[in-house]
Amino acid sequence: MVDLDAQAVPTDEPGAPGGRLHQCYDVVVVGGGAAGLSAAVALSRARRDVLVLDDGAPRNALAHGVHNYLALDGVAPGDLLAAGREEVARYGGHLLAAAATSAQRLPGPLDTAEGAFAVTLADGREVRARRLLVTTGGVDDLPDVPGVAERWGREVVHCPYCHGWEVRDQPVAVLGTGPLAVHQALMWRQWSGNVTLLRHTAPELSDEQEERLAARGITVVDGRVTGLQLHDDQLTGVSTADGRVVPCRALVVSPRLHARSGVLTALGVEPAEMRMGEHVVATHVPAGPTGATAVPGVWAAGNVADPMAQVVSSAAQGLAAGAAINAELIEEDTARAVADRARRADRADWADRAGQADPAGQAERRVVVAP
Repeated sequence: MVDLDAQAVPTDEPGAPGGRLHQCYDVVVVGGGAAGLSAAVALSRARRDVLVLDDGAPRNALAHGVHNYLALDGVAPGDLLAAGREEVARYGGHLLAAAATSAQRLPGPLDTAEGAFAVTLADGREVRARRLLVTTGGVDDLPDVPGVAERWGREVVHCPYCHGWEVRDQPVAVLGTGPLAVHQALMWRQWSGNVTLLRHTAPELSDEQEERLAARGITVVDGRVTGLQLHDDQLTGVSTADGRVVPCRALVVSPRLHARSGVLTALGVEPAEMRMGEHVVATHVPAGPTGATAVPGVWAAGNVADPMAQVVSSAAQGLAAGAAINAELIEEDTARAVADRARRADRADWADRAGQADPAGQAERRVVVAP
């Protein structure tokens, strides 16, 4: 496996905080998850000079496995990322175990040789890039119920496509905290015939919603949930404020995902709210189909831009962003080459016209400089 520290790029003053990293990269990728590594592989294979900054805090670190990733279903998140880092390094990409704290747009055009962007690291060093791709993911804001945070990623789950098969046919309880509660309960009914909706803080159910839940055999329990019941370090149920215990082996929650957008905010890319009716269910950074943000030269991919993206779709978004960035850099490189060619032609034309106007002088100058 690739050791991130061993892959650290050299500095002008090795190990010295505050020093600039040694060069301007074509692309700096902020975030070493599936989206960032996928983009870095594509860009490295396109022979771009790429640096991935990885703070080592992936959103799915607590999950037992990654699912719905073709040919890799069930792979441990850490193993998937380790393999991705190996691929980046194999194609000449650089990896650095570091957190980016801020970024700024530098004066001048995007194609300046000194770089268009400067990224500041937690240790005070700075790295420059022609383009930035931010794949920092998000942070889950879990319901404030004792025990939920401690069991998150184990029996406390959120996505049936990620975890449904693993708890199939077992008692499943859905913790209602917003307008998605009924939708979640009906979804999870596909994986288990024993589903209970704990209304908790969810809105009152309409007659239609009650009818739909009843038709699918989903029990509704009113009242606040006050904690989790465990036996031999396994979830066995949840307790309610009126003293009841509702048996379950999995507790479904609907966390609010907050985009980790600090670097993007520093560049003027503000996160937006994703709403369902009056309720905010997530924040994200608006980006186009290929991840381009409102700030020229800055891209975003993965959960920071798309709260609904699973690991495989985050990787696909990283690939799309990497290809789009490379295409833009090709246009920039071509425009620079055309301008350079035009300048060389202008100089040659000027020299030719000057020689025709003063052939004797040109001959004299040739004699003077002859060895």
